[in-house]
Amino acid sequence: MKRTRIKDILQNPEIGYAVNVKGWVRSFRNNQFIALNDGSCLGNLQIVITLDSVDESLLKNITAGASMNIEGIVVASMGKGQAVEVKADKVEVIGTCDPEKFPLQLKNKPSLEYLREIAHLRFRTNTFSAVFRVRHALSFAIHKFFNDRGFVYLHTPVITASDAEGAGETFRVTTLPFDNPPRTESGDIDYKEDFFGRSTNLTVSGQLEAELGAMAFSEVYTFGPTFRAENSNTARHLAEFWMIEPEVAFNDLTANMDLAEDFIRYIIDYAVTNNKEDLEFLEQRLTEEEKQKPQAERSEMGLLEKLQFVLDNKFERITYTEAIQILIDSPAYKKKKFKYDVSWGIDMQSEHERYLVEKHFKKPVIVTDYPKDIKAFYMRQNDDGKTVAAMDILAPGIGEIVGGSQREERLDNLVTRMEQMHIPVEEMYWYLDTRRFGTVPHAGFGLGFERIVQFVTGMTNIRDVIPFPRTPKNAEF
Repeated sequence: MKRTRIKDILQNPEIGYAVNVKGWVRSFRNNQFIALNDGSCLGNLQIVITLDSVDESLLKNITAGASMNIEGIVVASMGKGQAVEVKADKVEVIGTCDPEKFPLQLKNKPSLEYLREIAHLRFRTNTFSAVFRVRHALSFAIHKFFNDRGFVYLHTPVITASDAEGAGETFRVTTLPFDNPPRTESGDIDYKEDFFGRSTNLTVSGQLEAELGAMAFSEVYTFGPTFRAENSNTARHLAEFWMIEPEVAFNDLTANMDLAEDFIRYIIDYAVTNNKEDLEFLEQRLTEEEKQKPQAERSEMGLLEKLQFVLDNKFERITYTEAIQILIDSPAYKKKKFKYDVSWGIDMQSEHERYLVEKHFKKPVIVTDYPKDIKAFYMRQNDDGKTVAAMDILAPGIGEIVGGSQREERLDNLVTRMEQMHIPVEEMYWYLDTRRFGTVPHAGFGLGFERIVQFVTGMTNIRDVIPFPRTPKNAEF
């Protein structure tokens, strides 16, 4: 008999038909009732067995974590919590699970910190099964959004010779021996002997290559892994994460903001519509977590209310200069509650971004026109000579989730800026060719995928929204 997913059984009001279900035991009580879950949904399917139909040796192996194969008839349930259940005719344990050694005892409500240590098993908990179904839905929605608008999905390289951000915090890729690498006459490492014949690293962004695609297809997007060798051991940073980076020819900064706002609303709406059960569970989990916080630190809205608020309200749009003035005039600044100082020219910290979003405007905010000295070389310079046509989208709970800009399409301006920031102009000939041969105004942005998953699920630590987090001193599994 073909296997039926538990989700399909629970959503089907019919009874009296035969099914085959397979899954993992969540609980077994009274030697009669098995709660079975196959990951297709949050809910468990109750399996009812009769003692005289199952050997005692088999009963001993029906423990939490064991995998099972069940054949039976779907019947109306007399118990609370489910409309239907399966009356078992055939019961088989596929894989046993020693309850003395199984580290995932759900009745003890293991902490998120503990579950990170056993990340290879945490998918089996309600919290993480919900989180990663939502992550899947958001991933699908991203592709659907761009596909329906005629964008071309571009696969940009994971191994690259450029540092798009100019930050220098990259992971090197090499086949040279670490203990005795070949060297030039001057004593430097001779990368001509390396696999690619030059120094290479894992990508920090697919943006520069996406710009090449936009100069031919007009609208492109990338969605892939990116890497930052930052020694940031925080709840907001990962060494390996996923980025969505659309790039659109003929777009200016305003069109770029419009695209980003439409995009965020679309994917949130998709998750709210298609993952309501998961989000309701995560909202309940978040409410319990919030009860442990002081009243002043608790969120004013529940998770679903927050998501609906984003869907119903336009994002606030302010300039960087206006944002700095709001912070300087704020009671928090006057009472010296900010850890970091505020003045024009600073790179705003998370506490500043969250104040603007959570305390002042109480909704997502788009900040534009940042000082050029704190932004990347490729951003279009404004006429004031001090700022660039950049934009960041700030969200409640996590701060920045989107960073983007109109790109500098004027060759002379771009070369001058690269020279000022010590970007190797000759090595970047391929990038500058887009400005030499048919240059056009264009714009794009980058959305850290894990940041938006955090926002939608309400998880407070970014390590809990990626299957296997890569962080300083941690590359398990």
